[in-house]
Amino acid sequence: MFLLFFFVFLISVPCNAQSSDDEMNSFITELMSRMTLDEKLGQLNQQQAGDITTGTPQNTDAGRLAAQGRLGSIFNIMDVQKIHDLQRIAVTQSRLGIPILIGMDVIHGYQTIFPLPIGMSATWDLDAIRESARIAAAEASANGVAWTFSPMVDISLDSRWGRQAEGAGEDPWLGSRVAEAMVQGYQGDVFASDKGTGIMACVKHFALYGAAESGLDYNTVDMSHIRMYNQYFPPYRAAVEAGVGSVMSSFNLVDAVPATSNRWLLTDVLRRQWGFQGMVVSDYASIDEMTSHGLGTLKTNSARALLAGTDMDMCANGFIGTLGQSLNEGTVTMEDIDRACRRILEAKYRLGLFRDPYRFGDAKLAKKITYCKEHRKTARRITAESFVLLKNDSIGGNPVLPLQRKGTIALIGPLVDTRTDITGSWSMAQDASKYTTLREGFERYLKGKATLLCTQGCNLIDNPHTQQAVAKGHDCQPIPFVDSDHALGEALDLARRSDVVICAMGECAWMNGEGTSRSNLELYPPQRRLLEALLQTGKPIVLLNFAGRATVLTWESQHIPAILNVWYGSECADALCDVLFGDVSPSGRLTLSMPRSTGQEPLYYNHLPTGRPVPDGTTDYRVWSPNYLDVVQGPLYPFGYGLTYSRFSYSDIRLSSSTMSADGSLTATVTLTNTGKREATEVVQLYIHDRVASISRPVKELKGFQRLTLKAGESRDVTFTITPDLLKFYNSDLDYVLEPGEFDLMIGPDSYNLQIVTFEVK
Repeated sequence: MFLLFFFVFLISVPCNAQSSDDEMNSFITELMSRMTLDEKLGQLNQQQAGDITTGTPQNTDAGRLAAQGRLGSIFNIMDVQKIHDLQRIAVTQSRLGIPILIGMDVIHGYQTIFPLPIGMSATWDLDAIRESARIAAAEASANGVAWTFSPMVDISLDSRWGRQAEGAGEDPWLGSRVAEAMVQGYQGDVFASDKGTGIMACVKHFALYGAAESGLDYNTVDMSHIRMYNQYFPPYRAAVEAGVGSVMSSFNLVDAVPATSNRWLLTDVLRRQWGFQGMVVSDYASIDEMTSHGLGTLKTNSARALLAGTDMDMCANGFIGTLGQSLNEGTVTMEDIDRACRRILEAKYRLGLFRDPYRFGDAKLAKKITYCKEHRKTARRITAESFVLLKNDSIGGNPVLPLQRKGTIALIGPLVDTRTDITGSWSMAQDASKYTTLREGFERYLKGKATLLCTQGCNLIDNPHTQQAVAKGHDCQPIPFVDSDHALGEALDLARRSDVVICAMGECAWMNGEGTSRSNLELYPPQRRLLEALLQTGKPIVLLNFAGRATVLTWESQHIPAILNVWYGSECADALCDVLFGDVSPSGRLTLSMPRSTGQEPLYYNHLPTGRPVPDGTTDYRVWSPNYLDVVQGPLYPFGYGLTYSRFSYSDIRLSSSTMSADGSLTATVTLTNTGKREATEVVQLYIHDRVASISRPVKELKGFQRLTLKAGESRDVTFTITPDLLKFYNSDLDYVLEPGEFDLMIGPDSYNLQIVTFEVK
């Protein structure tokens, strides 16, 4: 009977199930007319994989819900057969055969893992970012996933927040471009036809999650609407305008109301102002957590979330468990439930699931493309682009980097032999057995050319219990806890026998990501002690600083001659060899301001001016000046900063005109010259400052960039077009305006080394 009904159901779907909105609306209207209340609420219900991971779907809670038509979505299943088995239960055993939407946290790759998103943003290469998302979607789709909870586009100004690792940094303009590229890469043309490729993206966390007070995850957020619209909203809106299919609400408060039940945020802004037509899913159990915010019971908060514009409940069981009661009590209406149900069914329709419930998941294709040679090659190239060279001093007249493939090289540090940590946090589908450790990568690269000596050298942190417990909680293999004195002695012995020492240090995978806020951003004590001891050997040291955020490297910058910031990835070992030994010149640029001290956080370049400014790079001890008594003003390494193995010079800025009409444009041009001896890449950056406005405006704002690779001695003109939209902002009435007056235009290699010219808008 179920099979017969499902056959009739399938042939009722138009041959091209995504051909028009009219066909979709007609199909869904007819389907919903046959749905019971429980079946509608079932579509609003999302569950985690749970016991499916170890059992067969038929005998699990998810399987039972699917058979009853009470499971709209499930996430984080990593088995094509189990996904299809569960889908088969839904479409053949439930009364109406509605397929399930399979989601997953595919954050920076499926099994081919790219650098953390903060590292991807450091490439300043939108094509590479788009390609990384396309590869992630291809692998995920072949393995049965139709929906990823990415990209995370939260602006993050405070590096104490661990989830800074998942975003694009501190700048709203760059963050917007990254958001667009990620959405385009993930979704491809999956909504265009039944044969389209890609998966549905989910922009998160809407909104303001990255502004948690003191960088403490899940903490309170409170800010003005002017700041929301000008500094925090742009990347979310860019993702919506790029056609993102879904949005995830955030854990935090917005105007003292949890985002999950904030009607102004989810309906007025997202849908009415920005025109978003897709579905909204809550973050994990956030409807239930509203009780902790002091807003009432699960039943009360479920109704509030639905009325605000939340369509799907992730794992709180509030919609499926309480909305029926709220409907009987008149707190919500059937129209409210139908609205949410329709949006979820529309997503499934547009993904082609009604036409072919099994279109996502092909075991043969998965075996062919998952972590395939082509994907690994692309990941290796892009990973090399992400590394940011922070320092490269000369010793004996020559820079430390690139290194020579000769002599004896020591590779020392707690991250030398780890396989599960090499990919970084949020590598949900990783297969660590496939990945290369740093030791293995360097051994392969240097074979027959140089001698490699390796040792752990120190513990990751001082407390073995914390290290083991937290690693277990994050599904990471703990880095071995060693005898400190013995490990140090072995490291010093290897260093003395070597020509150069490479130190692999910093954060392991569980030290960044969700729930990993830090109160101190300096290198962990046992690692610092090892560095100090190695420094005494007199050997040149290269520090590989693995991180998922901006860390404090003040001592290291003063004492270590070469520092490379590393953002993980499954091909990290090979990519590091490419860069350290000069096959590739480093081209990454920071998308975060790196502080001199943790106490400077939150630290960001595009801040508002103060009435008593103190120039960055100085210490001003005048009475009542806004400075710290114990640290130099400003960042250690500024936003946009990064070195290469060459040098570039900039000509003076040439403006096409010194004036611009409110509906016109002008161009700004510089000539860039590679004055070094080898090919290298420069990221030319454009910044704007509105000198006089109706509200205080940031001291500078990124408004454009171009990433160019030039051969030694080559010159090229770089031109930026200044349009009215680059100069607009939201005023105190939240009107998007361009006000006439003078503007500073700045061009340079980072946010602090800039030339400045002025033009006027009339």
